[in-house]
Amino acid sequence: MTTPAPPGLIRPDTDPLPEPIALEGGIGQLRRAVAYSAPAGFRPLELDPYTPIEQPAPVIVFLHGGGWRLGSRDVFVPTWSDWHPDPFRQLVAAGFAVASIDYRLSGEAVFPAQLDDAQAAVAWLRTRADEVGIDPTRVVAWGESAGAHLAALLGLTGRESASTAMAGVVDWYGPADLTTMAAQALPTGIARSDAPDSRESLLIGAPVGQAPELARRASPVSYVHPEAPPFHIAHGDADRFVPSGQSRQLADALRAAGVEVEFSEVTGADHLWMGATDPGAIFDAAVGFARRVTDR
Repeated sequence: MTTPAPPGLIRPDTDPLPEPIALEGGIGQLRRAVAYSAPAGFRPLELDPYTPIEQPAPVIVFLHGGGWRLGSRDVFVPTWSDWHPDPFRQLVAAGFAVASIDYRLSGEAVFPAQLDDAQAAVAWLRTRADEVGIDPTRVVAWGESAGAHLAALLGLTGRESASTAMAGVVDWYGPADLTTMAAQALPTGIARSDAPDSRESLLIGAPVGQAPELARRASPVSYVHPEAPPFHIAHGDADRFVPSGQSRQLADALRAAGVEVEFSEVTGADHLWMGATDPGAIFDAAVGFARRVTDR
């Protein structure tokens, strides 16, 4: 068994990988807590790579939610904790590798640290693709809530570096424009994004309403361009935390730029897919999209 290095000695690009753990049913394997980055002054950042039997596999980089304040790479969607097998293993059974990643939370660092971490994770995966068993040319960013915000940014900023370019993005109910969230909120909305202590304000390090330029820099709509990868966007129309108008706004901006977009507004669904009558269909639609963009 590989012995982890002390934090100060972590060298993500060269450290040996942890021994793999076989997944149930013989579908593949999992390596837990692989350090992919060691930002100076912060905790080492880790990812969990799941890989199927058939390799090299297309890979989904999964970014967890939690309002950029909390959350865990162990959790796909909190309300789906009773799924057996869980969504990670279902993706492996479908032939995908999955890299579920840590990123710095807003209590540790303000934006763009979170995007920097996501980009570093993709670059690490491409650097060590042969060891992990993935195809570095077929990478999909997939996130929910705050993680979807980062997945969208990851897809929209990937053209700046070939090491982080995406084949596609799955965006589930992610914030898209921090400057318009408050105006789009439902009457039943929980918390205001422009409050000084809101999740969004803590992300950028200043009240959203008083720092519009910082808010725009942290908003995916600000980065839309014609060469962006295809997007699959899904959002519940009863979302009390992130208004579905955010996803409509992003989808409209992408279409206006000529980008391929699938947009689904799920009737009666709240945040975290609470109240969705057919969550399996929501998951299957995203898997189908990931398969199409990685088969090209």
